[in-house]
Amino acid sequence: MTHRLNYREVIPQGAKALGTVHQYLDNCGLPQLLIDLVYLRVSLINGCAYCIDLHTRDLMKGGMSIEKIVLVPVWEESDDLFDRRERAALAWAESLTRVSETHAPDADYDAVEAVFSDKELADLTLAISVMNAYNRLGIGFRNTPKAVANLHASVTA
Repeated sequence: MTHRLNYREVIPQGAKALGTVHQYLDNCGLPQLLIDLVYLRVSLINGCAYCIDLHTRDLMKGGMSIEKIVLVPVWEESDDLFDRRERAALAWAESLTRVSETHAPDADYDAVEAVFSDKELADLTLAISVMNAYNRLGIGFRNTPKAVANLHASVTA
């Protein structure tokens, strides 16, 4: 995979604006592990290697077990490993990431609305939206995952 373009250098104001939204989300009041869990699920759906690598590392740093992380793609089959809020957030993330297929059904909205306040739901939806934007930048411009960069660095060292 060859890196195509460093969008941060080409559109620094746009990258900074997106970063400002990301910073807001880091301080919005939702648990950071929940946000990172949603970021990982969105990135898995979209197939963004850079973001999958990044958010897996973030979840591990935050203390989430590797057993839980590896089951994120099949969270619905993971019994009680994911709590009610996590399950609702993951379902909402999937629904909005695949919005052209799902049209955000009432059942998904009702489930997430039942366990999140209005502000939390709006913040969660913003987090899903911003990660979808980052995924499109990462995939479109072929951002190099840290694991790949580390591998290349060790081979050339």
